[in-house]
Amino acid sequence: MIDLHYWPTPNGKKVTILLEEAGIPYNIVPVNIGRGDQFTPAFLKMNPNHRMPVMVDNTPTGGGEPIVIFESGAIMLYLAEKVGRFYPQDLRGKYAVTEWLIWQMANQGPKLGECGHFRRLGDKQGDQTYAVRRFTDEANRLYGVLNNRLY
Repeated sequence: MIDLHYWPTPNGKKVTILLEEAGIPYNIVPVNIGRGDQFTPAFLKMNPNHRMPVMVDNTPTGGGEPIVIFESGAIMLYLAEKVGRFYPQDLRGKYAVTEWLIWQMANQGPKLGECGHFRRLGDKQGDQTYAVRRFTDEANRLYGVLNNRLY
């Protein structure tokens, strides 16, 4: 059984979508980031970066002690390999999936988050026009990259 230490962040949602698609049974262990639950000693032991989500596989393939994995991309690779779906093992297929997973983790996720942050911030912290323009332009560029791939 998988325990997913979770709060409904985009990274947490990615993992729950894969768990559902793969048909893997799991338990949600709420970690309320508004309260700061991610800074407790128990959580920091699992994830020194104190971010969502963290997965504990209590029944890892091959048996043995539970395995703890943090970072949504690493969790998704683990789960896909565990069920033998969504992550081809032939060289070209494997790296086609890997490059798009890393593209999302390094580009789409952070840049859309930054865009949303500065757009919501407004001028409370000073003039944000440069940041809004920069991250909006980058978000639009990334949507173009994704749309071209999907096309």
